[in-house]
Amino acid sequence: MGRVEEHLRQLGLELPAPTKLPPGVEISFEWVRVSGSRAFIAGHGALAAGGSPLGPFGRVPSEVSLEDAQASARSATLAMLASLQRAIGDLDHVAAWLTVSGHVNADPGYAQTTLVVNPASELILDLYGPDAGQHARTAIGVAALPLNLPVILSAEVELGA
Repeated sequence: MGRVEEHLRQLGLELPAPTKLPPGVEISFEWVRVSGSRAFIAGHGALAAGGSPLGPFGRVPSEVSLEDAQASARSATLAMLASLQRAIGDLDHVAAWLTVSGHVNADPGYAQTTLVVNPASELILDLYGPDAGQHARTAIGVAALPLNLPVILSAEVELGA
């Protein structure tokens, strides 16, 4: 078990199983695409331990509270980490988190999208420290997200030895 996986265990966090798509949902992309020393992580929502999409579902804040949306962002981060681990074998191979993009299923005019995505950045920084974990970030509100998820995250990382 690598350092990052051990730190997750110490925090009481578990990486979810691979995504189990609902019936009728098909995708034509990879969850993680490795090219050279970079890994591009597709948009991930929160997953239950078994890999099923994890609620609550809906718009922030009218249907999903800020606190529940923040928990969803943290869970979506775990889903990204799980896919990344399957793609590269060991999360310790991440040399740097370069970008994290957060999309929030937001009510019109909702301006707290940064607060929704903050737990994702905080978890990455906790796991990787300021040198490898510091990243550029976007947190935007959108009119709708797949499966009516409240948050979807994507990222780009640099890989090392």
